[in-house]
Amino acid sequence: MSEPRLTNRALYLQRLGFDAPPAPTLESLRALQLRHTGAFPFENLTTLSGEPVHIDLPSIEQKVLHEGRGGYCYELNNLFLALLQELGYDARGISGRVVMGQPEGAWTARTHRLSVVVLDGVRYITDVGFGGMVPTAPLLLDTAAEQLTPHESYRIEQHEDGYTLRAKVADEWKAMYIFDLQRQEDIDYAVGNWYVSTWPESSFARQLMVARTGEGWRRTLNNGSFAIHHIGSESERRQVADVDELIRLLQSEFGIRVPEHAQLKRVLERLIEPA
Repeated sequence: MSEPRLTNRALYLQRLGFDAPPAPTLESLRALQLRHTGAFPFENLTTLSGEPVHIDLPSIEQKVLHEGRGGYCYELNNLFLALLQELGYDARGISGRVVMGQPEGAWTARTHRLSVVVLDGVRYITDVGFGGMVPTAPLLLDTAAEQLTPHESYRIEQHEDGYTLRAKVADEWKAMYIFDLQRQEDIDYAVGNWYVSTWPESSFARQLMVARTGEGWRRTLNNGSFAIHHIGSESERRQVADVDELIRLLQSEFGIRVPEHAQLKRVLERLIEPA
């Protein structure tokens, strides 16, 4: 069975600042990943609205390229992988277990999608769908060394069950997710997507999570808490006062065209109420 193909490649590349398809090089991959995390925000508005999250390629293209939206890993990394493959990269999807914020040694559900890319026999991971700590450059897989990106530093630890990605946050190496190179099929992603978008205890169903990167900064929004994290200096933080301000913030700071959806607005109002 042939891989699904992008129908809007030229528009997609234009959104990433390319007038023509770039050559499948490491330099191009670095530019594609960095620009992607700035152009297409991580967000979970669809889940909060109670609507299904469709992760087939045509649905993702429509949402992200035409409806002014972002998405989460099952959407953004699926779209990005399709682009990489069309540009001629040797790339495939893999999956992992998010452990950010969990006790050291935690073993969580397999609910994260990312990709592995092989360039001249060298393996990298690439990820454009990991929220407020998304790596902004591809990372060498087969090294334990610290790896610099335009934002934080990362390192990859190999262990018996695969690999752990860690980010350097305030001089501490914090685990982001555990992953391996096991073959994945569409059904594996469908199961993970169903779980994170419909399980009542899933953080994606219980809180607003939005993130975007830029030169020297990350912007994050968690329920009503908005922050601009400046790389190498203090973060700016403020609390959103009401749902109208929240919607304006989503549009102005994250570039999201917020859908007119009554249930979504009610959920957002509830999420930003003071505790």
